Formats: sequence, structure tokens, C-alpha cells
Amino acid sequence: MLARKTAPEDSASSGGEKKYESGMAALFRKELSDHLNSRRFYLMFALLLLATTASLAGGISSIVSSGGGDYVYLELFTTGSAYIYSFATFLAFLGPLAGIALGFDAVNNERSLGTLNRLVSQPIYRDSIINAKFLAGFAALGVMIFALGLYVCGVGIITLGLPPQAEEIFRILTFLLLTWVYTAFWLGLSILFSVLYRHAATAALCAIAIWLFLSLFMSLVAGGVANLLYPTDGIQGFFNTMSNYQLNLALNRISPYYLFSEAATTILSPSVRSIGVVTTSQLTGAVAGYLPFGQSLLLIWPHLVGMIALTMAAFACAYISFMRQEIRA
Repeated sequence: MLARKTAPEDSASSGGEKKYESGMAALFRKELSDHLNSRRFYLMFALLLLATTASLAGGISSIVSSGGGDYVYLELFTTGSAYIYSFATFLAFLGPLAGIALGFDAVNNERSLGTLNRLVSQPIYRDSIINAKFLAGFAALGVMIFALGLYVCGVGIITLGLPPQAEEIFRILTFLLLTWVYTAFWLGLSILFSVLYRHAATAALCAIAIWLFLSLFMSLVAGGVANLLYPTDGIQGFFNTMSNYQLNLALNRISPYYLFSEAATTILSPSVRSIGVVTTSQLTGAVAGYLPFGQSLLLIWPHLVGMIALTMAAFACAYISFMRQEIRA
């Protein structure tokens, strides 16, 4: 039998693909090792672990005093105390800091140290650099978030002495996945600023400013705009109530913080049966009870898709900006 001869263009393309894969894998391993062995990673993990321990202490005391409900392990994530926030609330507010900390100097630090020129001179494709940096940060965030989730469940098993139900496991895994995507958006945004600005401090300040605005002040802006366009004072305000609420909700959902908070509350609380306004006619004939996991997943599916789209948009802007920059100059 005659052996098939490989065309030159086939061998060249296969060699290019192998070179791309090997270069990409090498950069990914190097960046991931740098993240997992950095003091910054340990500091952020210690901060989140401290907040998690404090929220767990308050949540367990509240659960024990109240006797708990049907989904005790979900209450570990959503229950705090009069003096401390819940674990889900802490992740919603402090989780973006982890993404910002891992990405604000991803590119400009290489540029300031003069190692970016050496990196692009290696026999690898240029887009492997930005892809590997994002994927390594994404993997490091996954390690951090799922380690915290396992820590909460482990403390719950030791304290409560009960194993979690299957539905509780599915809901907790979905919540951790939501948190992973949520923090990945801030990672992509911080990498974008690290590409746009040559100084790491400037990139960090821009990312932190957007984080504070979307987390703390977006609800105030949304409420002000809604009240301005649809005032609720007087007789006319009675007819503007629904429009005011819908506009306020739409503006708030621009913020990833609000999207994550709404989705986390829905997936961790089976008693939440709807998102948004529910009219009296819609409640007619409804049976009170817990919502199954599949139905809760359908409610938060648009939120998950929206956060994935925001993450892809942030990284796409960083990718395009990096590919268009002149590095060797």
C-alpha cells in the first residue's frame, strides 16, 4: 500500500497549531503558577476567608437559635446576623476585588519591566499572551471561589452534623459558578485597563472606581433617573408607579453587582418564586411552596447569560486593544 504524502501546507498548518498550543499551555502554566504563588493571591484569599468565617459564625448562631429550615445548608450562604453580613453578600461586594487584584497589572507590569518585548519575540503567537493571562486568572479565581464554597460546606457538616441534600448541592454549585463568572468580569475589565494604561496604579484606580460606582451608587442613580422621568408624587404618580419600578429595575440590571445579587438570592432561596413585579391575577391559583431547582435555574438563566456576555465583552475589548498596540517600539 502506498502511504499518503503530507502536503507542505498541511504540515505547516499542523506545526503552527502545535506551536500555538504548546506556547499557550506554557504561558498558561507560568501565569497560573505566578498567581497561586503570589502574596497578592494569598492576601485576597485570607481576606475572603476571614469574611467567610465571620459570616459563618453569625449565620450558624442565627440558624441554631431559630431551629433552621428545610434547606439548612443554603441558609449558611444567605444568613448572617445583626452585626455581620451573609457569605453571599460578602462575595457580591468583595469578590470583584479578587478579579481586580489578579488583572490590573497583567500587561502593563510586563511592559514596565521590559519583559513584554522578550515575550513577543518568542516563537509563539501574540494572542497567546493575552489569552493565557486571562485564562490563568480565571482558573485562579475558580480555585479561590470553590475552596471557599467547600470551606463553608465543611464547616456546616462539622457543626450541623447533617449531610446536604442533592438539591442543595446543585444550588450551591450553581451559586459558585455564578460567582466565578461574576468575578471573571472584573478580571477582564482590569486586564482591559492594564492594556490601556501603562501605569498599574492608574489601571487599578479605574477598575476600583467602576466597582464602587456600580456596587454603591448605581442604585441611587437608577432611582433618581426613574423618579425624574416617572415621578410618583400626587395623583399622576399613582399611574407612574409601574413605569417607575420597571425603569429603575432595568437601569439597576446594567450593574453586574445587581445581576449577581438578584441571581444569588433566587438560586439560594427556593422560596423565591419570581423576579420582578407579580400582579394579583398572576397569583390567583398559585400553590405556596418551594420552587424546584430547574425552575429557579430558568429564572436566573438570563442573569447568567448577561454576566457571561459582559465578561466576554470586557475581554474582547482587552484582546482587540492588545492586538492593535505596538509592543516592540
